[in-house]
Amino acid sequence: MTYAELLAEGDPDFDWSLPASEWDAISLNYTSGTTGDPKGVVYHHRGAALNALSNIVTWGMAHHARYLWTLPMFHCNGWCFPWTLAANAGLCVCLRAVRAEPVFQLIRDEAVTHFCGAPIVLQMLVNAPDHLKDFTHEVKVMTAGAPPPAAVIANMEAMGVEVTQVYGLTETYGPSVVSAWQAKWDGVDTTERARLKARQGVPNIALEGLMVADPDTLSPVPADGQTIGEIFMRGNNVMKGYVKNPSATEKSFRGGWFASGDLGVMHPDGYIEIKDRLKDIIISGGENISSVEVEDVLYRHPDVLEAAVVARPDDKWGETPCAFVTLKPGRTLTEADLIVFCRDHMARFKAPKTIIFEELPKTSTGKIQKFLLRDRARGLG
Repeated sequence: MTYAELLAEGDPDFDWSLPASEWDAISLNYTSGTTGDPKGVVYHHRGAALNALSNIVTWGMAHHARYLWTLPMFHCNGWCFPWTLAANAGLCVCLRAVRAEPVFQLIRDEAVTHFCGAPIVLQMLVNAPDHLKDFTHEVKVMTAGAPPPAAVIANMEAMGVEVTQVYGLTETYGPSVVSAWQAKWDGVDTTERARLKARQGVPNIALEGLMVADPDTLSPVPADGQTIGEIFMRGNNVMKGYVKNPSATEKSFRGGWFASGDLGVMHPDGYIEIKDRLKDIIISGGENISSVEVEDVLYRHPDVLEAAVVARPDDKWGETPCAFVTLKPGRTLTEADLIVFCRDHMARFKAPKTIIFEELPKTSTGKIQKFLLRDRARGLG
């Protein structure tokens, strides 16, 4: 069926009206189940409208953007972009499957200006054959879903794609925090540019409040870029609640704030940066180790395609970092060599003690299912 044929099925005399209340539900989106416990998130009309319009402002989208659907529409309602593109009067370019060859072909042939995707999608595009990357116009990508390694951001921008990192959860309509670029940073080198862009950022225009705080007292942590706390949000682009799950809804809100379950720091300039999921922090010999920091180092190795780090039980240290790694096609690498690489690029006690080379399990949205990897690591003893 063509788009014109679909429109022809509509009733031109349909008597449409606004919802009785902006608080009425507009859609139901299930969390992706990276914890093994997916929940139904109820969106309301007010949040959907505000976050959809905020996407336009956040990204500086000109009228009639040409948008490629590399992001699944079922993921946080496509990060609200079905509504964003309607408000923008944009062009939607659709894909049957996210593969490098058709992505680059459509960017070139359909003059795509914008697309979204998780860091794993960016990593796939970075590692695609160079002959596919033959577009010459300006392209922008918005990435979220996991903290993107700085190396991935640097490689995308070297390819000619401007990266904007956003942060949020299904419960916050997808992107609600943006790593806004500042003109005073224009002259920084490539490494520093990628580091700044890898921070999660500041609230978008629809988010009322964003803080990093003690999860028990809700007291904000010092804005020193070092003190870790839990990330909290509040505002119109926070969910109505979990469908038919009042206990989970009540647990997710504290003192009027939505508790993200993500651990992060607040930098002196007001930008937040994720350090880990609350359940993913590794406590080894009494020291906290961020799995995100270890993954960032692993992604710097030229032979590594994908990496995920979880805690493995240890009789002496309590827990030690265990890395699951997928190598690029045709590459070979030993566990010992990769551990040495990590020790050369970070504090030695943070380096993985175990590295397992295999394909990583993922959800339908491309997120790595760490709960399955944690089960594997526990099974190793």
